[in-house]
Amino acid sequence: MTTTRRRTLLLGAVLSVSLAIAACSPSGGGGSGAEAPPESASATDLQAALDAGGGITIWAWEPTLKQVVADFQAKYPKVKVNLVNAGTGNDHYTALQNVVKAGSGIPDIAQIEYFALPQFVLAKSVADLKGFGADKLEGTFTPGPWNSVRSGDGIYGMPMDSGPMALFYNKEIFDRHEIEVPATWEEYIEAARKLHAADPKAYITSDTGDPGFATSMIWQAGGRPYKVEGSTVSVDFGDAGTRKFTTAWQRLVSDKLIAPINGWTDAWYKGLGDGTIATLVIGAWMPANLETGVKAGFGKWRVAPMPQWESGGGATSESGGSSLAIPEASPSKALAYAFLKYAGVDEGVRTRLDGGAFPATTAELASKTFQDKKFPYFGDQRVNRILAESAGQVVPGWSYLPYQVYANRIFNDTAGKAYVGGVTLQDGLKAWQDASIEYGREQGFSVR
Repeated sequence: MTTTRRRTLLLGAVLSVSLAIAACSPSGGGGSGAEAPPESASATDLQAALDAGGGITIWAWEPTLKQVVADFQAKYPKVKVNLVNAGTGNDHYTALQNVVKAGSGIPDIAQIEYFALPQFVLAKSVADLKGFGADKLEGTFTPGPWNSVRSGDGIYGMPMDSGPMALFYNKEIFDRHEIEVPATWEEYIEAARKLHAADPKAYITSDTGDPGFATSMIWQAGGRPYKVEGSTVSVDFGDAGTRKFTTAWQRLVSDKLIAPINGWTDAWYKGLGDGTIATLVIGAWMPANLETGVKAGFGKWRVAPMPQWESGGGATSESGGSSLAIPEASPSKALAYAFLKYAGVDEGVRTRLDGGAFPATTAELASKTFQDKKFPYFGDQRVNRILAESAGQVVPGWSYLPYQVYANRIFNDTAGKAYVGGVTLQDGLKAWQDASIEYGREQGFSVR
């Protein structure tokens, strides 16, 4: 997840999901002339599509795909791939929704983040990949990404990467103040107190309200605020897992132990470099961002397992990550799926790893080469060992709303108020819940 993508996710833009509800009717399918999904496409069928050649268009912003496309075209010279950056995050989704609604200009493949995929599944805008054999790939991917591309008995995207969470910390600062690396959230809160007492300019982390972080923390704590069954959804932030998070994080907010600095800003990067922001609890895609954006932190940072809600636990959650999906109206589904398989399962995985991506595939995560890689930025620590372990500990059963893009946009107008005082985090989440329910009903969902 790049800096631009993260900023876009946080800022957001309204995405109408009325199209999704309309698509639940029989007339809500893709554009005319689209290739019907096969009953069952074999490897021979995919090879035949590659041999016949043709052109496909991909809408994606992920930078490592540029080399994947080049390698794919070199291997299959009869195939021409048009890689288009139609925007990042919400700009991309707005453009995609517009062409789907217009019925023209639709790409053959689109990058869709895991939290946004349910919106396009419900709208029947993306194809079920089961007919191409995607259901045979269970076990190829770690549980978090694999569950994120499934809906009912369908599979609607090829996992491209993942973001299992871990604790990134400034070892130099921890050593200076004789702070132990926290293994639990209670220890994390105590570390925050000790650090700020020792240096009032230093904070354990920063947080001014981030919907992705909040939901990931609730996910790890066992919370399940969202339940989705087609166009019937429920939103409830009153469950025990949510309260675990709000109770703990409220202590940090109330005692002013968190830096009031927005993520991905110049001040945030400066704090990570000079030690005034000492930790990040974030996805496995973070190493490359630290290496390029926080050069002053070279050799100072390390990675540890995500703190646990209970001593001795082994539960994590995901933050970020994307799939590659095939729009239902694509006229070249077989050729598009051949690219998906190349990029997500075959040679393209190695290309993306070499470019700095974090894999969603179990084979790469378990490989000795991957796990033994030393990171000079992190003092030659074998960071991937911790991140790979986290990927296997993601708590199952999480769901996003079919209008999560919009819900994330209004987080700071509701729950975000708790970070500046006046309301508690629990009350802020209740306001987010109420606003999400109201919006869902306005869009035609049945919301509990």
